Amino acid sequence: MNANDRTPADLLRSALATDPARPLVTFYDDATGERVELSVATFANWVSKTANLLQGDLGAAPGDRLALLLPAHWQTAVWLLACASVGVVAEVAGDPADADLVVTGPDTLEEARACSGERVALALRPLGGRFPQPPAGFADYAVEVPGQGDRFAPFVPVDPAGPGLAVAGTELTHAELVARARADAERIGLEAGARVLVDGDYSSWEGLSAGLFAPMAVGGSVVLCRNLSVLAEEKVVERVGAERVTLRV
Repeated sequence: MNANDRTPADLLRSALATDPARPLVTFYDDATGERVELSVATFANWVSKTANLLQGDLGAAPGDRLALLLPAHWQTAVWLLACASVGVVAEVAGDPADADLVVTGPDTLEEARACSGERVALALRPLGGRFPQPPAGFADYAVEVPGQGDRFAPFVPVDPAGPGLAVAGTELTHAELVARARADAERIGLEAGARVLVDGDYSSWEGLSAGLFAPMAVGGSVVLCRNLSVLAEEKVVERVGAERVTLRV
């Protein structure tokens, strides 16, 4: 990746410039049998649309705080990069009552109602499907995002020294996030182009780093597995081979 990248959005732009066709996020939900693979280009398109929704329709601005109440999921990764693209602080499992806006999955709708700002809900259905019945008081992400623009430009350039992510008591600027991701990649032995399989857990920095940011920092990709524990170990080993995984975390 580019040594001058200082924000997560920079990492994504470098990946897009280098090899847009390669896989970036491959997601499995082993409780449902779902598998979704997003190339760099496809992932970046989702990020652009989501960032346009965030900045335009939702009126979010740099420094605003977004309570992100989502499990480890490919759409969570999209929201993390969209927040970074706008300059919004993604507060993973943050308190909706203290946030400027909230993004929630179907299991935390009641908790999310404590937010007095904009509220967005994700059904987390296969292929990004919408809710059968939209939850009252929430914008349905799957309804709102398709019509957004495919290119994104922030109204205000994102300051690398500005706050970028809060998770489990740790708050990082955009630049600190990238630096820590690079350090983590070196510590766990990720080489350029690494493909990492993780048992998805985005509730801590360690989970976010291994499951998204550290692979991005070395121009790699992630196989993000939800409910991996339901698989027998031999099936996991088969997946490692089929997905050409270079490291299982």
